[in-house]
Amino acid sequence: MSGDFEAMALEYHRNPRPGKLAIVATKPMANQRDLALAYSPGVAYACTAIAEDQSKAAELTSRANLVAVVTNGTAVLGLGHIGPYAAKPVMEGKAVLFKKFAGIDCFDIELNELDVDALVDTIVRLEPTFGAINLEDIAAPACFEIERRCRERMKIPVFHDDQHGTAIVVGAAVLNGLALVGKDISKVKVVSTGGGAAGIACLDLMLSLGVKRENVWLVDRIGVVHKGRNEEMNEYKEAYAQETEARALAEVIDGADIFLGLSGAKVLKPELLARMADKPLILALANPEPEIMPDLAREARPDAIIATGRSDFPNQVNNVLCFPFIFRGALDVGATTVNEEMKIAATHAMANLARAEPSDVVAAAYVGETLRFGPDYILPKPFDPRLIVEVSSAVARAAMESGVATRPIADFRAYKDQLNQYVIRSGLFMKPVITKAKTAPKRVVYAEGEDPRVIRCAQVAVDDGIAHPVLIGRREVIERVISEMGLRLKIGRDVEVIEIIRDPRYHNFTEHYRKLMGRRGVSPSHAANVVRTQPTVFGALMVRRGEADALVCGTTGRFNEHWAHICGLIGLREGVKVAATMNALISQKGVHFITDTYVNPDPTAEQVAEIARLAADEVRRFGIEPKVALLSHSNFGSADTPSARKMRAAVELASEQMPDVEIDGEMHADAALAPAIRKEVLPDSRLKGEANLLVMPTLDAANIAFNMMKILGEAQNVGPILLGIQRPVHIVTPSVTTRGLVNMTAVAVVDAQLAEPVNAAPTPPVGVGP
Repeated sequence: MSGDFEAMALEYHRNPRPGKLAIVATKPMANQRDLALAYSPGVAYACTAIAEDQSKAAELTSRANLVAVVTNGTAVLGLGHIGPYAAKPVMEGKAVLFKKFAGIDCFDIELNELDVDALVDTIVRLEPTFGAINLEDIAAPACFEIERRCRERMKIPVFHDDQHGTAIVVGAAVLNGLALVGKDISKVKVVSTGGGAAGIACLDLMLSLGVKRENVWLVDRIGVVHKGRNEEMNEYKEAYAQETEARALAEVIDGADIFLGLSGAKVLKPELLARMADKPLILALANPEPEIMPDLAREARPDAIIATGRSDFPNQVNNVLCFPFIFRGALDVGATTVNEEMKIAATHAMANLARAEPSDVVAAAYVGETLRFGPDYILPKPFDPRLIVEVSSAVARAAMESGVATRPIADFRAYKDQLNQYVIRSGLFMKPVITKAKTAPKRVVYAEGEDPRVIRCAQVAVDDGIAHPVLIGRREVIERVISEMGLRLKIGRDVEVIEIIRDPRYHNFTEHYRKLMGRRGVSPSHAANVVRTQPTVFGALMVRRGEADALVCGTTGRFNEHWAHICGLIGLREGVKVAATMNALISQKGVHFITDTYVNPDPTAEQVAEIARLAADEVRRFGIEPKVALLSHSNFGSADTPSARKMRAAVELASEQMPDVEIDGEMHADAALAPAIRKEVLPDSRLKGEANLLVMPTLDAANIAFNMMKILGEAQNVGPILLGIQRPVHIVTPSVTTRGLVNMTAVAVVDAQLAEPVNAAPTPPVGVGP
C-alpha cells in the first residue's frame, strides 16, 4: 500500500478519538428516577428475577445480543504472530462489522496467553457475560483444540470464524461455480494448498456438501499430505492423507476441477492451470497476494471461474458475508452451538442469494459492476441488505430443526420483518402502508421511466404486488437497462411502457393541456412542446384523465419545476386551501415527521394549522398516532416576534380543528422531543410524551432541520409526501434510492385507494404556484 494510504489509515484510527468503538447506553439517564431504575434500588429486581430463572438474562440484560471477539494475536490475517496488543485494531474492526451488518453488540477481548489450557479456561469463564464467542486469529493447530474444548464446556455458540466463516463462503462459491459449469459436486476433483485452520474447515464443509473424500488432495508447504508422512502432521491433516507416491502440487493438479488456495502468494503457476479439467473453479484466497493473480489465471484459462480474497477483483471471498448473520440467527433462537446443519443452511442461503437479482443498495455501492449471476458474480456482495434476512433466518430455522435452539421462533414472517429493519430501517415503519397497498394494487405511472432506480422499483413493485407500473420512456432504453441489470421484467406483461411521441393519445393530451393552461399564456405550439418533452406533464394528464391511478416523478430535475406542473394540472382536494410536503425520518431514536419541507416559504397561521391537520391525517396512515409540536424560536410565549405569534395562533386553530389530537406549541425543538424539558417549562402541556410530528414555521426551518436530522442522525428518509393534492401524486428528489421509490409507490397506491373523483378543474394552491 502507498504511504498516503498508510497515513490515511492511521489518521482514521486516531481521530476524532482513538479506536473504532464506544459504549452507548440503550436507556435514558436523564434524571434521578432513571438512575434509580438503572442502578440501585431498581436493578435489584432484575438481579432477583435472573437469580430465580437464569434464562431471564436474555430478557433483562444485553447478553442475548452480545458477542465476544477473542484472540491471542498468534495468526492475524496477513500479519502473523503480532501479539494481542497489535491485534486489537483488527478485533475492534470485527466488532464494528458485527454492529454495522447485524446490529450485534460486541466486545473485543485480547488475551496475552499462548497456553491452550489457560486460554480455554479463560474463555469458558466468560459465558455468563456473552451470548456467543467468536474466536479470531488464533494459530493452527491450537485453534482446533481451543474451539473443540470450549464447545464441549460451554452452552453458547463458540465459532472460529477463520475456519467456519471462510468455509461457508467458499462452500457457496463452490456450489454456484459448479452450477454454472454443470458439474456434479460428488464427482469433482479438489486440490487444496491450505493445510491451516481455514483450509481444513473448507474441506470439511465441502464433504458435507457432497464432495467425495477420495477426490480431495491436500498440499501444504511440505508437499502432498500422504499416508505415512510424519513431518508437520496432525489429526486434522491426517484425515485428508492419500495413499499416493505424489509429493508435489504439480503431481496432483492434473484433471482438477477445483483449486482451493489458502496458503501463500504465487503458489499456483500459470502453466499448471493448463493441466486442470475443463472450466475449472480457481479459489486463490491468500491475502494480500493470492496464489495466482486473477489476470494471470484468466490469461492461462479463459474458461475458468476465479475467486480471490481481494476486493479489487470479482468474486471476493469475504467472511463478512456470513459471520454477522450466523451469529444473528444463532443469538435470536438462543442456540447452544453452531452445528453443521446451521453452517450448511447458511451456505445454501448465500449461494441462492447470489442467483437472485442484486438490490438497489448493492448497485449503488458497486457502481460500474455488472451484478448478475455468472462467472464474475458467484457470491453476493457484502453490502447486500438481503444477507441478514436470508442467511440469519436460514441459520435460525436450522438451529430449531436440529434441536439446539432454546428460544424457538414462532412466526418466521415477523422475524424476517424484524431482521429487515437492521439494514432497511423503513421496513417495519412502512409495513402498514405496504400491506394495505397489496390489497388493491393500482396503476402507478413513473415520469422518469428510463432511470435504473425507477426500473428496479418497478421490479420490486411487481414482485411485492403493490402496483402495476407504467414507465414513461424509450422502449429500447428501458429494455437495455432491464437486461443489463438482469431483471425479470417483461414489457407488456409486467410493466407498460409509454413513448410519448408514439403514443396515440399524444394529440388529445396536447389539446387537453392547452385548454387547461390556455388562459395562462400557453399557445398550441407551446402546449405540444411541453407535453412532448415533460414526462411529468404527460403522467399528470394520465392521472387527471383517469388513465393512471397515481404518479411518481422527480428523480431528475428540480422539485419546483415538477411542482409547477402538478399545481396547474392536478390542484387541491376539495375543501383544502394549501398544499404541503412532509418527510418521515427513521433513525435509531424512532420515527419523526417534519413539515413543510418543500412548498410554502412562509405560511400564515391558518396555513400552518391546515398543514398540521393534513400531516396528522397522513401520519395515521402509517399506523402511528400523531403527537404534534408547532416549533418556534419562542418557547410557550418566551418571545413576541411575528413568527412566534403566528405559531401561537396556529396552535389554537389546529387544536380547534383536531380536538382529538395531542398538539401544543409554540415551543423549542428540545421541548418537543424531551418531555422532561417541556415539563419544566409548561407542566400542563396538552402534549404528552415525545412529539413525532414537527411542524415548522417556515420552509427554511423545515428543510434545514430535515436535512440536518437526516445526516447527523443517519436517518432513513421517506418522502417528500405531498399533502392536500386532489390526486395521488408525489414528487421525490434526485437523491432518492430505489427503496425510497418503493416506499413512495406504496404511499401513492394507498392514496389512490382512498382518492376522491377527479374534479372538472383543478383548484390551485393558495399563495403558491409555478
